[in-house]
Amino acid sequence: MVDLKFEDVYFNYSDEARILHGINLELSDPGLVCIIGPNGVGKSTLVKCINQLLKPTEGSVSVDGRSVGEYSLKELATKVAYVPAFSSDDFSMSVLDTVLMGRHPYRTRKSTKEDLHAVYEVMKELNITHLALRNYDELSAGQHQKVALARGLAQDTDILILDEPTANLDIRHQVQVTELMKELSHEKGITVIMISHDLNVSCRFADKVVVMSTPGIIYKVGAPEDVITEDLIRYVYGMNCRVIDDGGRPHVILQDPIPDEELQKMHLKENDMIDH
Repeated sequence: MVDLKFEDVYFNYSDEARILHGINLELSDPGLVCIIGPNGVGKSTLVKCINQLLKPTEGSVSVDGRSVGEYSLKELATKVAYVPAFSSDDFSMSVLDTVLMGRHPYRTRKSTKEDLHAVYEVMKELNITHLALRNYDELSAGQHQKVALARGLAQDTDILILDEPTANLDIRHQVQVTELMKELSHEKGITVIMISHDLNVSCRFADKVVVMSTPGIIYKVGAPEDVITEDLIRYVYGMNCRVIDDGGRPHVILQDPIPDEELQKMHLKENDMIDH
């Protein structure tokens, strides 16, 4: 179990508009946490502040009571693993060697038997052992995504960050991977933080959802059944909808978009409250 805390975090790129606006968030329980919200509200920016890919303009991010800036990069990599959104970059390495890259924080020179065992176990969990000797650049987009997930899991950290890990998977594999991430988070006692654009998959499997909205704020945090409402979907996504109970979990049935003018009025009213 690990303690991750954001305290009054703001972030902006150079002199551009502020991306994150006063983020306060604490995650300490193992489980699957899905970060949801429309495009451009700072979801990826938020998680990149955890592993020093980005440094907050103001405020602090800490892991186990220490600012992430106090960790060396190698030390932080034993605490936090990050799997970025899918990249089409090709490189001529075997799948086995690619997944072994996740063991880098623990290696001095050559891979050990423990490294190989850890890699085999995660490849087995993701059903990609048959790809071990294939070149990474020969794989499909969906296979690339599974290999990247395996590399993150092989890093064996208390926090695993996944930026849209199911983006290139078909519906069946989206559900399988998300369900597996939940199972592993509980089995290993780790916190899996997953950025997702699939509301219903998130609602079905997440232990907790973090709902982000304009202007780069956390709008709501909690269990999906406590957080996801028709009013929330209207405000955050600008969509009329019905939210029905599906075995104790919310299921969102989308309807028509809210007119831009009405949505802007809703956001202006909320933003005025934030600024004051």
